[in-house]
Amino acid sequence: MHIETKSTHISAANSNLFKELGFAPNEAKKLHAESQHIISEKLRLKEYLMSEISQWIADNNLKQIEAAAILGITRPRVSDVVNKKLPKFTIDALVDMVARTGRDVQLSVQKRSHA
Repeated sequence: MHIETKSTHISAANSNLFKELGFAPNEAKKLHAESQHIISEKLRLKEYLMSEISQWIADNNLKQIEAAAILGITRPRVSDVVNKKLPKFTIDALVDMVARTGRDVQLSVQKRSHA
C-alpha cells in the first residue's frame, strides 16, 4: 500500500482560503474577514489571560518554578506564558491557570456592532 505524502498545494500565509476553495469572490471576501475577526478576538483573549497570569507572577515575586507548581504546569510552560507564546495554549488552559491563581474569570458576550 502506498500513501501519498507529497503536498499538492500549499497556501500562502494570510491567503484567502475561501477563495482558493472556490467560493464566489464576494462570499470569499466576507468569510475571510469574518474568520480573521474571530481569530484576532481569540488571540486578544489569550494575550489578556497571559498578561493576567504574568502580572500575578510578578505581584507575588514568584520564580517560574514556584509559579509552575501552583499553576499545575512545567517551568518551560510558565516561560511560554510570560513570553506570550499564544499558539501554544488554548483559552481553556489559560482560564484554568487563572483560576489556580485564586481569581475568577468572567465572560461577557455582546452583540457586534456593524459599521
